[in-house]
Amino acid sequence: MGRVTERRKVIRVRDGAVSARPDTLVAEEPLEIRLNGKPLAITMRTPGDDFALAAGFLVSEGVLAQGADLRNIVYCAGATADGVNTYNVVDVRTAPEVVIPDITLERNVYTTSSCGLCGKASLDAVRTTARWPIADTPPVLVAPELLALLPDRLRAAQRVFERTGGLHGAALFSETGELLDVREDVGRHNAVDKLVGRALQNDALPLSRTILLVSGRASFELAQKAVMAGVPVLAAVSAPSSLAVDLAAETGLTLVGFLRGASMNVYAGEHRVALETAPRA
Repeated sequence: MGRVTERRKVIRVRDGAVSARPDTLVAEEPLEIRLNGKPLAITMRTPGDDFALAAGFLVSEGVLAQGADLRNIVYCAGATADGVNTYNVVDVRTAPEVVIPDITLERNVYTTSSCGLCGKASLDAVRTTARWPIADTPPVLVAPELLALLPDRLRAAQRVFERTGGLHGAALFSETGELLDVREDVGRHNAVDKLVGRALQNDALPLSRTILLVSGRASFELAQKAVMAGVPVLAAVSAPSSLAVDLAAETGLTLVGFLRGASMNVYAGEHRVALETAPRA
């Protein structure tokens, strides 16, 4: 099993003084996800919560929606030619009644940020495959003051980041600001998949009364994952992409960016943010 952190030699330069010492780095290894025995995707991730990562990935692809859809997840024995198990290949087996969508084309679209046609196809794909339309979920109203508290709560829960400084974090909060779960990974999208996968394993989908907070920016892929898991509010400490904003507007997702202290930008779904004054033009 791969480790979350590894040690490497580093030459430190501090105020002109040079020294050699070991440094703690976050581990990064490839994970191949197979679906019912067939290769589907490869992602670079921090080892750990691999089964949750695979399950969450398949929620975002519209394959899984509830715990009963999942038969089991296993590491593939003999993952190398000489029969060694690398713990870098997992096989997800679905229940017999689960209909597997044709997701190959959609993955190609999702991972391509280029022309407007691709963006339109991506928006249509998410809108038509989402199991729990966010616009139909019970209303969640959050105060800006509550949102302002969440980045520090996420940061305080990032234990591996404290040691390495090299991990992204994603956290689920209740509508009252209670920390429900937090995951870390070298890939921000992987951290979100781990959150969603754990929710699937606990039969907690849809996440219709939660707030998803991510470190860094909010890409289209992260907005997609929030929508597919039924999350009504996505907040990020940095900027969203234009396609993420378009997707939020299309699906009713509340999207907050540049969440830093008491400052934030609400890009879509402002009806879920309890603003005391009307926005000025």
